[in-house]
Amino acid sequence: MYVWCQLNADVIVSFWFGMRFKAMYLPWVFAGLNFILQGGGVNELIGILVGHLYYFLKYCYPEEYGGRELLHTPEILYKYFPNCRGGVSGFGAPQPTARRYPGDDNRHNWGAGQQLGGH
Repeated sequence: MYVWCQLNADVIVSFWFGMRFKAMYLPWVFAGLNFILQGGGVNELIGILVGHLYYFLKYCYPEEYGGRELLHTPEILYKYFPNCRGGVSGFGAPQPTARRYPGDDNRHNWGAGQQLGGH
């Protein structure tokens, strides 16, 4: 989660009863919420620390500081989980390649109905 939040830092996310904030703050919100509800929160802070270390070694150090890439995904994982993107559209949005058939637009011509509260 931490890596996704850093890669999508400016994305606005909704959380718990419509609270909206940037994705980069989501791990801290989860840690704070867990602290309030259960007390402690040490595991969440360790998770944030490990996520930040991974993000730094995988993305920041090679790109910003010109260092070599220290973390590599094992090739056996690519065998079972290919490195491809796509195939899933957004929620509630049709896929752009969805096939249209003649007459689809008229399939459910149910009319306007009656407005609630109207006379």
